[in-house]
Amino acid sequence: MPATSSYDYAIIRLVPCVDRGECINIGIILFCRTKRFLDTIIHLDEKRIQAFAPQLDLEAVQRHLNYLQLVCAGSKASGPIGQFSQSERFHWLVSPRSTIIQTSPVHSGLCEEPAQTIHSLLEKMVL
Repeated sequence: MPATSSYDYAIIRLVPCVDRGECINIGIILFCRTKRFLDTIIHLDEKRIQAFAPQLDLEAVQRHLNYLQLVCAGSKASGPIGQFSQSERFHWLVSPRSTIIQTSPVHSGLCEEPAQTIHSLLEKMVL
């Protein structure tokens, strides 16, 4: 039986009008230190977002999300933040922000395979 490992995750939320605080869950960030796993999965349901916030510039949102994915992957294209350790990048990604892209509080769990777990969380929390 594979060993279980602890992981931390946060839900990525789209908050079109920060003043109102309404949001749509659009992705997951998952970090599993023991498996050296840090990944994010984004799912933008454009029809749902257009119905929720028709004024929103989806191209600008996608650019911001692409940057988050570059940071998560540790890409040099993300600048100095992308060169941080996985743990530091995870904590930067989930730090509180007052922008249209925010994350939930960090939650913890146990898993055998973090790549499967992130997909399971996406299914449960976003789709």
